[in-house]
This record gives sequence, C-alpha cells and structure tokens, in this order.
Amino acid sequence: MPQTDAAPSTAEVVAFARERGVHLVDLKFTDLLGTWQHFAVAARELDEGLLEHGAGFDGSSIRGFQEINESDMLLVPDRSTACLDPFHEFPTLSLICDVRDPITGDAYSRDPRHVARKAEAYLKSTGIADTAFFGPEAEFYIFDHVAYGQEANRGFYEVDSPEGFWNAGLGFGRNGSGAAANLGYRNRSQQGYFPAAPLDTLSDLRGRMALTLERLGVEVEVHHHEVGGPGQAEIDLRFQPLLHMADSMQLYKYVARNVARQAGKVATFMPKPIFEENGSGMHTHMSLWKDGETIMHDPDGYGLLSESARHYVGGLLAHAPALLAFCAPTTNSYKRLVPGYEAPVSLLYSQRNRSAAVRVPVYFSSPRAKRVEFRSPDPSANPYLAFAALLLAGLDGVQRGIEPPPPVDENLYDLPPQRRAGIQQVPTSLDRVLDALEDDHRFLLAGDVFTPDLLDAYAAHKRDEIDAVHLRPHPFEFALYLDA
Repeated sequence: MPQTDAAPSTAEVVAFARERGVHLVDLKFTDLLGTWQHFAVAARELDEGLLEHGAGFDGSSIRGFQEINESDMLLVPDRSTACLDPFHEFPTLSLICDVRDPITGDAYSRDPRHVARKAEAYLKSTGIADTAFFGPEAEFYIFDHVAYGQEANRGFYEVDSPEGFWNAGLGFGRNGSGAAANLGYRNRSQQGYFPAAPLDTLSDLRGRMALTLERLGVEVEVHHHEVGGPGQAEIDLRFQPLLHMADSMQLYKYVARNVARQAGKVATFMPKPIFEENGSGMHTHMSLWKDGETIMHDPDGYGLLSESARHYVGGLLAHAPALLAFCAPTTNSYKRLVPGYEAPVSLLYSQRNRSAAVRVPVYFSSPRAKRVEFRSPDPSANPYLAFAALLLAGLDGVQRGIEPPPPVDENLYDLPPQRRAGIQQVPTSLDRVLDALEDDHRFLLAGDVFTPDLLDAYAAHKRDEIDAVHLRPHPFEFALYLDA
C-alpha cells in the first residue's frame, strides 16, 4: 500500500492483510540513533485496537529512549506504511509506527519520526512554503566477506570484494569464486564509476534491490556502480516529502542489507570502510514548494536560484558545523570528510564544484527541477533527524536573510594558497561537531521540532561512542609506535 497523504482506513488495512494471507504483523520503529527496531504479533491481533491504540513495549531497552522507572511506551502503526515484508518466511505485514506515551497518549519527544512530522508542520506554519521535498543519494559498499574484532589484547578488521583490485594477483585456483582461473577483471582503485560488465559484477544485485523497492511502493530513479572500485553502489530514490523520504530511506537500507544477505553478501552504509577508496556519502537534494509551485527558481539568479533559495543555502552553510552532528554522526564519518581529498568539506556553494558543501545542480533549467544539494551528509545518519535539521537550518536562513559566501566555480585545489586558506572548512571530528551543536542549536528548537531532552540524550550517546574509540589502540599505531 503506497504512502499517501490520506491513510487507508483500519478496515482497508485488515482487508489488505486478509487478501494476502498474512500470518504475522511486524511493527517497526526507529531508535534515536537511526536503527530500525521491530517486533511481530499474530495476524489475529490486527484490528482496531492495534491500529488505533497500538502495542506496548519496553522503552528503557531502546537507545536514547526512556529510563527504567518510566519504561512503558506504545507503538501506534501508521496505516499508510502498510506493505508486505519480502524477507520473512511467512506472509508478514509491515507497519512503521509512531511512539507515544501510554498515559497521556501524546507523541514522544525523542521519537525521530515525530521530529520529522513536527518539521513539516513548522514549515507550513512559517508561510514560506508548504512542502519540503528531499532526494538523498545514499551510497554503500557490497562485500563478500567482513570480519572484525576488538578485545583487550587485539583488534582487527578485514573486508573483501571480488571486484577489489588487490585480488588481481590471486594465484591459479585461488580467486574465491570456485572457478579454476583468475580472469583478471578488477576495478582499479577509485575507478569504479559506471563500468560495464564484466567489471561491474553487481548490476543484477542492485537491480534486485531496486525492483524490490519498487514493489514496496518506493520509486527508484537510477542505480549504478560508484567510484569505489571494490563494490561501491548507489541507488537513487525519486524525491518525496520529508517524512515519506525518511521512511523510504529506512526501507532502502533494510532492502539493500537483506537482498545482499540473500545473495551471500554484506551491504554496509558505513561512511569509510576502506582505506584509499572513496567514502560513502548521502548527497541530499532539497527544494521548497508552495501551492504546487517551487519557490527555488529565478531565471536571473546565480544557478537559477531565487532569493529564498540562496538564503536557504546561507542557512545550511551558517549552521553546517552543528548540522553534521546529525548528518555525519559517526567517528567514521570523519575518515571521509577530510580536507584536501576532494571531499565536500568547503563551506561554500557552487553550480558545479563537487568539493563544495552545497552544490546547485544545473543539469536542467526547468523551474520544477531547481533544488540545492548538501553534499556533506553520509548514510549513517538517522534520516528523520538529519532531514528535519537540514530543513530548519535552511528556513532559518530564509527567515533571517542569511547570505552565503560568494559562490566559487573554480577547482578549489587550483586556487592560490592565500585564497584557499580563507575558505571555511567543516569540522574534522565528531567531538568538534558536537561542540558546535552545543553552541548552535537554537535554530533546531524552532516550532518545538527538536527538544532539549532529545538533544541532550543524542549528544550523550555520541560522546560515549567517541570515548569508546579514543580509549582503544588503533592497529596502525603499532606500525607507527611499537619501536618508540
């Protein structure tokens, strides 16, 4: 049942399930850090009680939610998200849920989906626009092997892909595919963009992912091999309103992981899983619309941007350090966002320069195609929180008339050193973006979209992750310092 603004009735959802012989009902929701959680109930429970009033769960066991003394919470299904889950043995109805307080019935302030709903409501209340469209381009890697471990006396990781150029030298009978010979077709490092078969070995698998999403009601625009030679992939979804797109991103990651698993492979949205290969980003396209018309276009503006769109860019750039707490939210994110390596780390905007944090796509001149693209996010982000934060930053720019720095269309790495030194860069670590969030979060509180308790809980969890990484020796430190 594809998502629409008018949700199907309880009777329609029950009929949909019965017609398809559903045995189980899977209730899904997102924790504060962005992971889908779920539990299943028998299909006989699918009635008005479940669909209107929800099912209980222990909120104290979910990251970033409740304390043990206030653990009882409710999941209330959003009927518009009903679909058949393709990864269960028995016919299973999937429903994405909202989290509520069981005593008051109110929406829960730390439910990421509730944050996204409030962001959309706040947009309408400003009168600036009534719809925010989002179009993320989430990249990921597909591996045949992943192993890792961390103990008091050892730590390691290893990944492998048949496409990895490091496998070009495998000896006779050692290519891991069961064949007797090494045929030598490998993508060169950082040269995986758009190769045809036999170099692209994953086209059918990506196609399976894309068609599974289509069957679940998510429109796919394109899939292709990405720059990372050993198995980097991208599937782009057709733009949707903020909340629907955040739901679709959760479904996208779920489908990619499970289709890969069915094929005996691993799909990972980790931003930087391989040294000296491209990281996985989530370039996010945004546009604002009012009464069915875009407010982003001006035929006389730079990049055909309207004044409102330019100020939206100004808000994104002004708040970018704080935004990255939600848009690049892992310690690993800053293995990708490294100045000097063509990553989108420069806090400026440009029509075509992909090293700028904000790009203005110029493929088409149609007003309806005009949008801005924030390139710093990565797919480890919780899409509900990331998209809501991006919208609030852009709206703050529109409301305050924030002018972005002058656009730069030259190659940033060819600029004179003095001019290049004057371009502000994104922070280079998770602890620094959390510091930025503490200093600059008032824009997130507009319309009560984000709440102080959510921001505090989120930052506390992220600082725990930072400590966990900082406390452990890194394997490369032994190469550097064992003989110190």
